[in-house]
Amino acid sequence: MPEPSLLLLIPAYNEEARIEPVLRGYAEYFRDRYQGKYQIVVIMNGCRDNTMAVVERMSQEFHSISYRNFPAPIGKGGALIEGLKLAPLADVIGYVDADGATPPSAVLQLLQHLKSGDCVIGSRWLPGAILHKSQTRLRRITSRTFHTIVEALFWMGIKDTQCPCKVIRRDVVEKIHPTLRLADLSFDVNLLVSIKRAGYQIEEVPIEWTDMIGSKVTSSLFRSSFTMFLSVVRLRLVYSPFYKWLKPLRPLEALIYKKLRAPQPLEVRNGDRPKS
Repeated sequence: MPEPSLLLLIPAYNEEARIEPVLRGYAEYFRDRYQGKYQIVVIMNGCRDNTMAVVERMSQEFHSISYRNFPAPIGKGGALIEGLKLAPLADVIGYVDADGATPPSAVLQLLQHLKSGDCVIGSRWLPGAILHKSQTRLRRITSRTFHTIVEALFWMGIKDTQCPCKVIRRDVVEKIHPTLRLADLSFDVNLLVSIKRAGYQIEEVPIEWTDMIGSKVTSSLFRSSFTMFLSVVRLRLVYSPFYKWLKPLRPLEALIYKKLRAPQPLEVRNGDRPKS
């Protein structure tokens, strides 16, 4: 049976210093070790540095690499929402971070697990995970606190919603894409909740991972964490009978996200609203 075609998305924001070896590593690894068709698409989100030129140069060297550029900041989640619109191009859609925290072998491992499933996600918190460099103590505390909040709100039973390595079947992406509205770092929760509520299965497997120096989450930890908290609470309300109460609060919500310098959640159209 032939390997499924793969579309690998890499959201990028000001990554000129790190993205070249990451793209080269993924392109060469899949060229040498993957028998199916594959595409690597970088989704640039409001980059103000030289990321565009680096990605263009890599796309000329490797035909498997292409890109989409959004000059205005739309957030990591917003970039992935745009990237997932390309789902018809492949059998499987995956995404990883631009910092190289997850090696290409980790993606290949997830693909092996996906052969009989709907969605497979990497986990840094399951036994068997290989952590070459762990998060700082503060980030571990923040991560576990966020996990507790997400579990209390959604009861998904997932140990690591935020691991930046996931693969999903095309039909699953196309089904749940209209319900993806969180443009900040809590996008992963939005994605997984949508997949679960649509009746699909999520498998979580231990992953190989390295905490990378220069993380943008670490540099703005409080602001990012508070934004993510607000977004998952908002997501819970969207899936509740109280959703209609949100509409009069949209101007206040927009102001809060602006003050946090965070991308505002996308508007939920009536036809796309999840069933409560």
